[in-house]
Amino acid sequence: MFIARNAIRTLKRNNPNVTTLRTFHTSLTNLNKMSEETKQQIKTAFPELLNIAKQKTSLPGREKDMTPIAKHTELEVWTNEGEPEIYDYKGSNKLKGKAAILTGADSGIGRATALAFHREGAVVTISYLAEEEEDAQAVKKQIESEGGQCLCVPGDLMKDETCESVVKKHMEKYGHLEILVNNASKQIKCKDIVDIDLDNVRSTFHSNIVQMIAMAKFCVPHMKAGASIVNDASVTAFKGSPAMVDYSSTKGAIVSFTRALAGQLAPKGIRVNAVAPGPIYTPLQPASREAEEMEDWTVGGVPLRGRAGQPSEIVSSRVFLASNECSNIITGNIIHANLGQYFA
Repeated sequence: MFIARNAIRTLKRNNPNVTTLRTFHTSLTNLNKMSEETKQQIKTAFPELLNIAKQKTSLPGREKDMTPIAKHTELEVWTNEGEPEIYDYKGSNKLKGKAAILTGADSGIGRATALAFHREGAVVTISYLAEEEEDAQAVKKQIESEGGQCLCVPGDLMKDETCESVVKKHMEKYGHLEILVNNASKQIKCKDIVDIDLDNVRSTFHSNIVQMIAMAKFCVPHMKAGASIVNDASVTAFKGSPAMVDYSSTKGAIVSFTRALAGQLAPKGIRVNAVAPGPIYTPLQPASREAEEMEDWTVGGVPLRGRAGQPSEIVSSRVFLASNECSNIITGNIIHANLGQYFA
């Protein structure tokens, strides 16, 4: 398990006598017990996140393949007695009358954001890869069942013409655009720079930052003063990720892009900010990690809450940045929603 492996490394460093198979096995047994004790000490309204299954799925990742299934509208709130409860996200018209484009919004944080924006009064366009059609239609079905509007536009955003087409189809349907959420990204692990596949590096950079710039290029001409762009950064932009050097680098680039574009668009009254999530349980995680890594992923390994975050727990940050009511004078900023993994 995640916590056990890390604790074993620490145990071996601090206890030179742990050298034989027997003592190592005994230590492992004790650490597994300690892990169960750790789980019992963690208070959460999402107990399923303390027992994430060993699993390996394929990229780009699908919701139905996850065990357990992630949450997109349920939030963990706390009573005055310090006990966690589940609360279903309810909007309060923070985005009433707005129209938003969200990339990669068929699953994970993107899906949760699309649902939250709808509940806040916005109409949405979601883009996604063709192989994610089933997930995208599930988002559309839920939004429309709640009386909202959702336009689905499949396609590969690594192609400039797809980015332009998403914006064109959005404008044809809604006629206005106030919010762009650059959410789509990919990650591929490689623990040794000597073994890194340079084609994967180029693909990751194109997927994570080049298409983000392209989406802004095609969206900004349709945006007026008061519009907002919200980019998806990551805690890895600030603390790094030894196993994802290229991914971390793209997220660092996104931080710089956010600040630079904020300066460029400020005279036009358009705000540009980003959210930098920590470990969030999305389809991308089991699709880009080994099965053993996913078992009890992050349990006891993050300072705040002691577990991974749900996609639903990121959306309030994005609603805040998208809303003029909440963040009218905020631009060029990064919200660190990272469970205490990094303090900016």
